[in-house]
Amino acid sequence: MPVKGLIFDLDGTLVDTAPDLLHATNHALSLIDRPAVTMAQLRSFVGLGAMNLIERGISATGPTVADAELQRLHSAFLDYYSANISASSVMFDGLARVLERATAHGLKMGVCTNKKEHLSLKLLKELGIGQHFGAVVGGDTLPIMKPNPEPLIETAKRIGLDASETLMFGDSETDIRTAQAAGVPVIAVTFGYTTQHVRAYDPTHMIDHYDQAWALVEKYL
Repeated sequence: MPVKGLIFDLDGTLVDTAPDLLHATNHALSLIDRPAVTMAQLRSFVGLGAMNLIERGISATGPTVADAELQRLHSAFLDYYSANISASSVMFDGLARVLERATAHGLKMGVCTNKKEHLSLKLLKELGIGQHFGAVVGGDTLPIMKPNPEPLIETAKRIGLDASETLMFGDSETDIRTAQAAGVPVIAVTFGYTTQHVRAYDPTHMIDHYDQAWALVEKYL
């Protein structure tokens, strides 16, 4: 079936959000006098939502904390991050051209992320690319998150397509497993946030730069 839509992960795929996530994480950790985590550590934490990120930051810097304290730090992270969500975050090079081409070809586009929905919408708007996406399904939109395939299936539905009519872009095992579970081809970017190279998860395709993306997309049109 010809592809009629593109579905993108957000952090590490559409946008390099690591600098702002790092600042927000270290802000939260500072509230319990923990040392700052490094960028390398942070990049390995991203992908399963804000709470998981905070939990991993705490684990990396000392003993676990009580649930009430964890909730306090999570709230502090979200408040700080929301206020500074696009301070240093930027689209990956070449992405704008892909979005423009896809729009020109009439492809529908959506975002499927484990980032909270309201933060995802805010970030896309502040970066000036929100208008390209007909739907944004976040980590709190449904009761279940990626790598369960349901968020991807729901994203496709919200842009008026069946998942089988879409192609996914992602940067991590979470994204690749999501697409595989939904039976959707996945283009893995090699410049995102992952503990292992994406080739370890057997994506359909890999790209090192968005300049390589459109030639792959055209094969599915």
